[in-house]
Amino acid sequence: MPTWGEILVEIRERASQGDKAPFDYVRRKYLAELHKYTSRNTILYATNWTDPRGFPPAFVSIGEDDVQALMGVFKDLPSGGLDLILHSPGGSAETTEAVVSYVRSKFSDLRVIIPYAAMSAATMLACSAQKIVMGKHSFLGPIDPQMLIADQYGNTKAVPAQAILDQFEKAKQECLDPRVLGVWAPILPQYGPALLIESSEALGLSKELVAKWLEKYMFAGQGDAKQKADAAAASLADHTTFKTHGRHIDRSQARGFGLIIEDLETDQKFQDLVLSVFHSMTHTFTSTTAVKIVENHLGRAFLVQAGLFVQQPPTPSPAPPEQAKPTPSATPQAKGE
Repeated sequence: MPTWGEILVEIRERASQGDKAPFDYVRRKYLAELHKYTSRNTILYATNWTDPRGFPPAFVSIGEDDVQALMGVFKDLPSGGLDLILHSPGGSAETTEAVVSYVRSKFSDLRVIIPYAAMSAATMLACSAQKIVMGKHSFLGPIDPQMLIADQYGNTKAVPAQAILDQFEKAKQECLDPRVLGVWAPILPQYGPALLIESSEALGLSKELVAKWLEKYMFAGQGDAKQKADAAAASLADHTTFKTHGRHIDRSQARGFGLIIEDLETDQKFQDLVLSVFHSMTHTFTSTTAVKIVENHLGRAFLVQAGLFVQQPPTPSPAPPEQAKPTPSATPQAKGE
């Protein structure tokens, strides 16, 4: 397997030969090789969410534009199995529901591959697959929803929905003692109209969607599918267990929740190709303005770059000759995000 450093050398060699898009070439080469090895449609969905510089959530989260992006990369893909390489911090449950609905309308057999981490709503997306592939270094995350709360100074903070509900219950009990009312007085006004109901319903929606997808896809045909799905969804959404939304769930714990997990290391060639895609993706994020990549093995890609949503026509050069299709040159289309 080419290491992170060796792939960087490969990219630099392409650049020295005059290639104006060496990062794209190398990344797409490994995507095409992965497809050739598995004979499955292969799509990379990744965002630059682990960069210490930080980017606005709208650029790196699962968003409304992702359905449009998937429409583009699904073009020319035959029906059959889909391998989705997923690297994302998540996003809204509502948007993820739209993405899952579209993906599953196109492909009856979905396998989600997690080279590093798919957190929050990205974990929800992974639960819509028949199986999830994880390595020793791969992680899912809790699916408990986060509510945006503004304090008296106008600062906004993401707060776990379950924590809001638990704190209010605590306040009700402690405020029975008039001596502590002064302590709670500056806190309770932050709850605002409907916040408790919204928190409860948001938590219910996350569990409902994941349970529905697990029952329909991952546990399909099992006599206790509903019970297993409900239990797994409840475990993934249990803020009391995780204590923070950023906790990482490894494959052993995911299996303990009942999820069907395949070990990435079982097939060495497969692991090498997946990690080569991941390393080349990392170099793209580190050295270019790209913050989101949605791309198929034929080279058709949608990128978010510096706030622009960019459609790229297929670049078949890295793909096996029998898959290459001549494409008329076209000017990339972009719109402000």
